[in-house]
Amino acid sequence: MRRLQIIHVTTYQFTETVTLQPHTLLLRPREGRDVRIESAKLAIVPAHKLQWQRDVYDNAVALATFTEPGKLLSIDSRLILQHYDDQPLNFLVADYAVRYPFLYDPAERVDLSPYLSMIFDQDQPMLSTWLQQFWQSGQVVETYLLLEWINKAIATGFTYQQREEPGVQTPADTLAKRAGSCRDFATLFIESCHYLGLAARFVSGYVYSPTPMPGQGATHAWSEVYLPGGGWKGFDSTSGLVAGNEHIAVAVSRHPESLPPVAGSFLSATPQSPIMRVEVDVAELPA
Repeated sequence: MRRLQIIHVTTYQFTETVTLQPHTLLLRPREGRDVRIESAKLAIVPAHKLQWQRDVYDNAVALATFTEPGKLLSIDSRLILQHYDDQPLNFLVADYAVRYPFLYDPAERVDLSPYLSMIFDQDQPMLSTWLQQFWQSGQVVETYLLLEWINKAIATGFTYQQREEPGVQTPADTLAKRAGSCRDFATLFIESCHYLGLAARFVSGYVYSPTPMPGQGATHAWSEVYLPGGGWKGFDSTSGLVAGNEHIAVAVSRHPESLPPVAGSFLSATPQSPIMRVEVDVAELPA
């Protein structure tokens, strides 16, 4: 078991008083058999009302409705959790899915259909060419090995770049540039899975590392693939590893552009370009 403390502070400084519209916050990790939250504190300025909801993906969403204007928006999230997934490879794939290609069980395929559809249809030709190094029509290969090859090829064959721009690169852009952020790498991996007929989804959260990559910080993005018998298994295309107890999932989604940690708007008398600052720290605590 790994015990982790997560501090995530976001501030927006305005030049004049503004009226803040409702903000949605995706900051609370997804709990389950392998993740238990010990304590959680969420401090927000200015004065507000907070309502917790569950979205269609069962993500914990906080809705902040502000009751007074202000020149500063501060969102301070502090959590301590226990993560028990210290053997991420300890799973068995159902016999019919051990080797690729395979077809999902018809009953499961109905529920998986949103995670099987291509998001960037126009990129299929470029994806097809790139994926031929891993699998070609008529071949039979172990499903997990195929996913591992693709995951590690992205991690070792592409250059990591921290990007502040919103959204993600298309897979074609990432393939052309041979570079991208963790969001871009996850998107390339997910669309590769979609092209191959494997259900995959986007994950946003945090990653713990005693020696983090320069400039990467601790917020992170990776992918999950549905493997019959094993369930949703995480693949980190930035490190090339399978997600374990160093990965803390906050939210999942079909689309990689729908999971910002903080989302909202404001009204002001004059145009504003607020100064944003984000500080994230993930530290290991004694068990």
